[in-house]
Amino acid sequence: MTDPLASPAPAASRPQQKPVYLDDLTVGDQFKSGEHAMDAEQIKAFAAQFDPQPFHLDDAAARATLFGGLAASGWHTAAVTMRLQVTSGLPIAGGIIGAGGELSWPQATRPTDVLHVVSEVVQIQPSRSKPDRGMVTVRSETRNQHGEVLQISTVRIVVPRKPQGTAA
Repeated sequence: MTDPLASPAPAASRPQQKPVYLDDLTVGDQFKSGEHAMDAEQIKAFAAQFDPQPFHLDDAAARATLFGGLAASGWHTAAVTMRLQVTSGLPIAGGIIGAGGELSWPQATRPTDVLHVVSEVVQIQPSRSKPDRGMVTVRSETRNQHGEVLQISTVRIVVPRKPQGTAA
């Protein structure tokens, strides 16, 4: 379990996390990722390819919108969140395999934001029909350097059990 209030180390300098299996998890476990610094160039490049709206592409145009300035696409924030979880924040054995979820963006991600993700296990449900796995519900908050919540996701992921004969 990771202390969500501790300062995250950059992802590149974090020690490799031990893979976590269904059997290792308990409700309330928390994980905190490394960091990712956003900037205007990243925001504009992502938007140009995937979400070409004026408030993601041009600061002057964005100032005239409800954002009041350049804002990252919510999908960009979601993609950065996924990368942070995969590389440093949620060490699920075999990878993070989604089975559905919900996303909300209570606040815009800005070019000066440094993102990190705090995730908490909220439900664990072993499979009755597939004894080698289970479903885990994880609630994650993507926060900036001020602790402001920019994205909330609640997702169900498939998590494998430890293989037979594996030491605890």
